[in-house]
Amino acid sequence: MPVKRRSIFDIMDEIMAEMDEEFRRLEREFMRGISKESGDNGPYIYGVKISVGPDGTPKIEEFGNVKKMQGKPIVSDQIEPLVDVLEKGDDIKVVAEVPGISKDDVKLKIVGQKLVLFTSDSAPKKYYAEVELPSEVDENSAKASYKNGIVEITLKKKNPKAMEGKEIKIE
Repeated sequence: MPVKRRSIFDIMDEIMAEMDEEFRRLEREFMRGISKESGDNGPYIYGVKISVGPDGTPKIEEFGNVKKMQGKPIVSDQIEPLVDVLEKGDDIKVVAEVPGISKDDVKLKIVGQKLVLFTSDSAPKKYYAEVELPSEVDENSAKASYKNGIVEITLKKKNPKAMEGKEIKIE
């Protein structure tokens, strides 16, 4: 009896169906844990971002204000926003979704090779994220804009020649 070959589309459909079921299971588990015993009334913000890294390996990153600690979901008053980091030539662009606040509520800092995004104490929603940057940046080059709940930060990478250093001859 000949073996029937499956197409890549059949395989992808199966994988997507399995992922959908796993997400639904996780959602049920989170909601069960957050129920009456936790005393939290929300809002509950939870999501995942699926991307493929430069090495071809899929990455699944969680965002929101629901985290799992010691096997139980915990609801924080700080929301971790959905963030994308894009690298193009000498530029690094960070895009973050922070709906429900004004541009005056958004605060940004560069600490080493991290961009820290947080909100002022007077903001109606509290956001917080520490974003690992793919390389060192010139913090003086930072430019940020805000429109319709989206913050875009553009940074220049540090001069690659300056990072190479100077070779020292051994005598």
